Amino acid sequence: MLSPGGRDPEQHFPDAAGETSHPHAPINFHAYAACTRGSFHRENKDAIAAATPVLLLLRGDFRASERALAALQKEKRSVAVSLKETGLHQIADQLRDPARLARLVGIVRRADGCIAPTPEAADFYRTIRGSSDRVAFIPTPYPIDDRRWDFSRPIAERSGIFVGTREWSVLSRNHLAALWAVRELSGQTGEPVTVFNLDGRKGARQLAGIGFAADKLRVLDRRLSYPNYLREVARNKIVFQLDTSFVPGQVAGDALLCRIPCVGGNGAIDRLGFPDSCGFARSIDDLGKIGLRLLTDRAHYQETVAGIEGAAARRLSFNIVAEELKTFFGA
Repeated sequence: MLSPGGRDPEQHFPDAAGETSHPHAPINFHAYAACTRGSFHRENKDAIAAATPVLLLLRGDFRASERALAALQKEKRSVAVSLKETGLHQIADQLRDPARLARLVGIVRRADGCIAPTPEAADFYRTIRGSSDRVAFIPTPYPIDDRRWDFSRPIAERSGIFVGTREWSVLSRNHLAALWAVRELSGQTGEPVTVFNLDGRKGARQLAGIGFAADKLRVLDRRLSYPNYLREVARNKIVFQLDTSFVPGQVAGDALLCRIPCVGGNGAIDRLGFPDSCGFARSIDDLGKIGLRLLTDRAHYQETVAGIEGAAARRLSFNIVAEELKTFFGA
């Protein structure tokens, strides 16, 4: 993995997912490196020295990415590319500038291939390249096959609804709608609601305006390390969201590591890991009914939780995705 000029430091994954104390958790694009026991770089020379195929992340104005592609191909490295931000709203936002768009088109066409963490991004690359050849949708894996990353709690110790989104300003997150939906679920079931508010007083006023019962809303107002964040998620019965951004799906991936049903969301992980409760082609009312049943039907909840790991293992485990990457690069 190479993210030229990125902020994340160099990181090696000799032990795949490794311990939970890693500087960067083995999720999102880091997971591609981790599942293949590879490495994550931000300097071209380090990626070249690794003497392996490279997945080049395209970020910023793409100038550094363009230079990195030229340097890697000069050294005869096999290079696949991917936008670092792949939600549909993120792709549109990045490409509003004509010069940046032209630069991206040139990179995608010159690369040896494209790897996309969502089906929609893969379609975008195919359109640019004018061919399906050497373009693959490969979901970002989660270390569900590594017990060190099993954050699940006994069902008897779970209570409440965790709101998976937190951004008011990104319209496709539908954070406000999700809060109204979980307020109704909380009123129907008596379950408490946990939500992040990183917007200070403004966010607090917005939450107050929704009218949660005073004893049913738990607000987290500071960022947590990833392991501690997962421990917070794991306290709940379900994760609920209404994100329609067609993102890779980290919210659903977090739920997988906690073995908690994720209701809503149309990301890639949502669709693959939670096909019976994701938001793809479902209305808010449909998702409310799914959430209500999970919160009130104990047998159904236990059956759903029991099936989470097996369903995810068929497409999202480190072992499965590592094989897909090896096949793509011909290793």
